[in-house]
Amino acid sequence: MKKYLFKRICIAVLTLLAILLVLFLMLEFMPGSPFNDEKLTVDQIAILNAKYGLDQPIYIRFFNYVKNMLTGDFGVSYTIAKNTPISTLLQTRLPISLKIGGQAVLLGTIVGLILGIIAALNHNKIWDTITTIISVLGVSLPSYVFALALSYSLGFKLKWFPLLYSVEAPFKSSVLPTIALCMFTIATIARFTRTEMIEVIDSDYILLAESKGIKGTKLIVRHELRNALIPIITVLAPLVVGLMTGSLVIEKIFSIPGIGSLLVTAIQSNDYNVIMALAFIYSAMYIGIMLVVDILYGVIDPRIRLAKEDSHE
Repeated sequence: MKKYLFKRICIAVLTLLAILLVLFLMLEFMPGSPFNDEKLTVDQIAILNAKYGLDQPIYIRFFNYVKNMLTGDFGVSYTIAKNTPISTLLQTRLPISLKIGGQAVLLGTIVGLILGIIAALNHNKIWDTITTIISVLGVSLPSYVFALALSYSLGFKLKWFPLLYSVEAPFKSSVLPTIALCMFTIATIARFTRTEMIEVIDSDYILLAESKGIKGTKLIVRHELRNALIPIITVLAPLVVGLMTGSLVIEKIFSIPGIGSLLVTAIQSNDYNVIMALAFIYSAMYIGIMLVVDILYGVIDPRIRLAKEDSHE
């Protein structure tokens, strides 16, 4: 297992470097530059390029960027907040997106698992139908529809929660965006849990466990749910990244100062350093979560761990 993890970590590092190189090449050949102000003369633009090192060959800039990045230096913003370190821009925005995304992941996973288990245990009954309807609505309706509905009902009409995000009341103002974000996760997890649980419940080893007198919660958690978790974790992994890094639409509706809106602003203004930093964060989180998923596979099902060890010896 250690050899397998070491190999996966090496592959992850190489993948991140490849992603950074591709981004460098894409930004290099994009039309325009960070200095598109019509008031700037050709000589002034040349001075700015020299100041920020943009006049150097791409391989030198790439090497310098990677070297600085390893020390936590993502450079400075060119246009959004001139000469402001990227780390300063992310210092306030990233925790907000991670907090709301983390809440959405936790709530969506718990509620989705509960609904999926209830539906599977009550297959073809009223609770199964209700869960199916919730799943269809959650997958079909975009998150901004839920956001607008929640804002109108719980925010505007009942005034239980603030309509806009406030740093003075971070938890209370994060409730509505958290619920809006987690609806798709609830629907997806509930649907997969229901499908996998129904298949597991009808399997031979569950009948064997029941014949040994294992019943109730112990049977559901230790045998039925555990054997259904692997495909659920697989589908949950990409959802986690999307939620943890924020949703642009949700951030716009609730005026959340997260990294989603920062990324769009950076793309519109060709702020290369900000784009690179955020793309690196997205990629690192995705690769990291997929690595955690691989580890969880071995924890949940030891047969997978043994198979991986055998295949890498």
